[in-house]
Amino acid sequence: MPDERFDCHYCKDTLLGKKYILKEDTQYCTKCYENLFANCCEECSTPIGCNCKDLSYKDRHWHEQCFKCSRCSRSLVEKPFAAKDDLLLCTECYSNEYSSKCNTCKKTIMPGSRKMEYKGNSWHETCFLCHRCQQPIGTKSFIPKDSGYFCVPCFEKQFAYQCCTCKKAITTGGVTYQDKPWHRECFVCIGCKKQLAAQRFTSRENYPYCLDCFGDLYAKKCVACTKPISSLSGAKYVSFEERQWHSECFACVRCSVSLVGRGFLAQRDDVLCTDCGREK
Repeated sequence: MPDERFDCHYCKDTLLGKKYILKEDTQYCTKCYENLFANCCEECSTPIGCNCKDLSYKDRHWHEQCFKCSRCSRSLVEKPFAAKDDLLLCTECYSNEYSSKCNTCKKTIMPGSRKMEYKGNSWHETCFLCHRCQQPIGTKSFIPKDSGYFCVPCFEKQFAYQCCTCKKAITTGGVTYQDKPWHRECFVCIGCKKQLAAQRFTSRENYPYCLDCFGDLYAKKCVACTKPISSLSGAKYVSFEERQWHSECFACVRCSVSLVGRGFLAQRDDVLCTDCGREK
């Protein structure tokens, strides 16, 4: 029996005694393999042959000798590098052209190193310090003041007002009343404890009250409905012989006609329209 043939799967040339490559259990001569499957080098645009190393980055491929910095042409094989606009750069060239400078030490912030950024400025993480305690702020909250930056505890010690109620520092959103500071949540009605920030309120003996509590405690009461009459809430009222009525309550006790702007008669504690007053 004749010997079984061992040929290239593509060109059918014999592979006996020749170098060949297996791909998915199929054999190819080196020429066919390179034509069919070899990657094209990004630098020189020629196929990366079977006898060459194929270096890849993000689905792009280079010959070993072509894998170099686009600026200084130094080899990047087994060295750190950075990519910018499809160009490969050594860390030194990348830093010189694209890396930001630390606002404190003025040195380049190398690619991959930890840094802080705020309002267009950059710092090495170890250079971004609290202006008061000189400790790195890192990922903690901070507060800018003038040209410095402060960790929250230092800012509270040096600058923040103290709330008149809880005596703790006010860092944001405080309320000032009678030249004294409060947290918004601490500035409340002395009666019902409702927050007064952004609400209408009044005071008595330097204590703040919401309009409802002030009316219940101190306002005159309507003779008709017995509810408070508060000018603070814009209510209109009628006063007669040290008695007061809401305007809408000032009516004849018999026929209920409004007496606002009309003549009326008083009989003991009642007020009557002139018609009802004349009736016997």
